[in-house]
Amino acid sequence: MYLRCDQSPQWPELAAVLARRGRQFDLREAFAADARRFSHFSQQAPHVFADLSKNLWDRTTEALLLDMAQACGLAQHRDAMFSGQPINNTEGRAVLHTLLRRPSGLALPGDGPEVAGQLAQVHGTLDAMLAYADAVRADDAITDIVNIGIGGSDLGPHMAVLALEEFRAAGKRMHFVSNVDGHELHSVLQGLKPHGTLFLIASKTFTTAETMTNAASARAWFDAQGGTDVARHFAALTTNVDAARQMGIHTTFGFWDWVGGRYSLWSAIGLPLAISIGAARFREFLAGAHAMDEHFRTAPLAQNLPVRMGLLDVWYRNFHGFASRCIAPYHAALRRLPAYLQQLEMESNGKRVAQDGRMLPYATSPVLWGEPGTNGQHAFFQMLHQGTDVVPLEFIAVRQPTHPLPGHQGKLLANALAQAQALMVGKASDSDGHRHFPGNRPSTFLLLDALTPASLGAVIALQEHRVFVSGSLWGINSFDQWGVELGKVLAKDIEARLGTGDVAGLDASTAGLLGLIRSRG
Repeated sequence: MYLRCDQSPQWPELAAVLARRGRQFDLREAFAADARRFSHFSQQAPHVFADLSKNLWDRTTEALLLDMAQACGLAQHRDAMFSGQPINNTEGRAVLHTLLRRPSGLALPGDGPEVAGQLAQVHGTLDAMLAYADAVRADDAITDIVNIGIGGSDLGPHMAVLALEEFRAAGKRMHFVSNVDGHELHSVLQGLKPHGTLFLIASKTFTTAETMTNAASARAWFDAQGGTDVARHFAALTTNVDAARQMGIHTTFGFWDWVGGRYSLWSAIGLPLAISIGAARFREFLAGAHAMDEHFRTAPLAQNLPVRMGLLDVWYRNFHGFASRCIAPYHAALRRLPAYLQQLEMESNGKRVAQDGRMLPYATSPVLWGEPGTNGQHAFFQMLHQGTDVVPLEFIAVRQPTHPLPGHQGKLLANALAQAQALMVGKASDSDGHRHFPGNRPSTFLLLDALTPASLGAVIALQEHRVFVSGSLWGINSFDQWGVELGKVLAKDIEARLGTGDVAGLDASTAGLLGLIRSRG
């Protein structure tokens, strides 16, 4: 066991720091008092430059947070993850998604006895998957690829395919279906022909209710439209090879129980991305993530970007009481990144008990939300600037455009910089409260030189490790997701009741709604 953050000697010291200044830390005064504030609170990590200087902390606070990380055994917990120890204690599993992007044959200090064998298996599967991806890219008859999955089997590949659409293969249209609402699948199928479509069924167990419902409907559509050769037009990303074969699927790519769904983009679940951008660029994507892995694994905590960001998250959540964080990517291709990060953080750290199952006395995961800039400026930035709640904002900007249109990129970057500046400096108005901007609103600014497979891989890995840091200090298991199970179990019962009308044993609200749905059928 590692020391929980509230049990560390630095916890009351941090509370005392906040109490002494009465939550009145002023960023404008901090910059005026420290000419080197920007240089101290910013750093270059692999493919990502981060400016943390517009956040509500100073060197004293950061030093205490770093000392708390040391006292809690963060470095040891990190090393245990990389070495393959079963840190997912509720499921008795290792957490080795970083192995999915480690170069072939690379041994690291502390590797457990099975890591080398696992790495060989990883690269065997990777090589086969990428060979298949390039074969699909070279097949001019296949014009549409439909990925059917949900959760990590959808959010990751969907986000990444959109983010790297500049590198998409010509003549290949990528589609993603996740919702069990038939409207989504029906809308996609309307524009397709069976002879030109490849379906990818992404489900580790091949039992996920939403995915298998959509897969069965896709197969029924394929047959009804005169489709032939199921083995050519369907592939499965699963470990349940027998179930896939029962559907007529013979091309399968598996993964391992130490890969959580929200960490699976680097595995066979990334096949849609590999088809879209090609094997060579997919390897660049993995390399970018690996570079961030090595930074997280080897950099001193004080110069370790995932550590600094994770500590800032704990500072905001537990000492300032900030309940949410806004994500504003200033690049339209990153439009699905906020949704991806929602699952990554809220499913990982949305826990109310410690690893020993006991209730925690403090808050854990914030609510993540957001939209691309500049759209968000015309929607919710009003609240960020003048609302009653302080919401830390995370900007993600890209220096180089991914388009040839003149006059756009300068305006986009100017807006990102200006919004971060305005949140901090504000604007005083003694005569009109409507035009008063309080300022002193915190933000983080992440800057990429270009949006490439490598830089996207690094950004995602950065966010994964940042979530690990906060979860480690909170003493929770960031790698299970029991909270998604209860609703699934109850849904099976209610689905049967929708057919029979039986409401025995249901609460009055559920019974009333079920009866209303049946009566209006």
